[in-house]
Amino acid sequence: MKRRDTPYWLYLLECEGGSYYAGIALDVEQRFFDHVFGRGARYTRAYPPVKILAATLHGSKGEALKAEYALKQLARSEKLAFFTQ
Repeated sequence: MKRRDTPYWLYLLECEGGSYYAGIALDVEQRFFDHVFGRGARYTRAYPPVKILAATLHGSKGEALKAEYALKQLARSEKLAFFTQ
C-alpha cells in the first residue's frame, strides 16, 4: 500500500504531430515507456510520445493532481513555462 505522502511526478510529453500530453506518475521514465508501448492513456496510443519535455516532483499524489489540472488549463504556449515557475 502506498503512503499518502509518496512523491509523484507531473510530466509533459511531446507526442507525434507535435501535440502535448500531461500526466502524473511515480516513475516518469517507466511511464514514458508504458505510453510508447501502448500501455498508457488512450491519447498516447493514438499519438505515441516522442520525448519527455519536462517533469517536476510533487510531495504527494494530491499535489501532483492539482498541478496537472492547473497545467491543463493553460494555453499550449504557456505549458513549458509552467515547469520553470
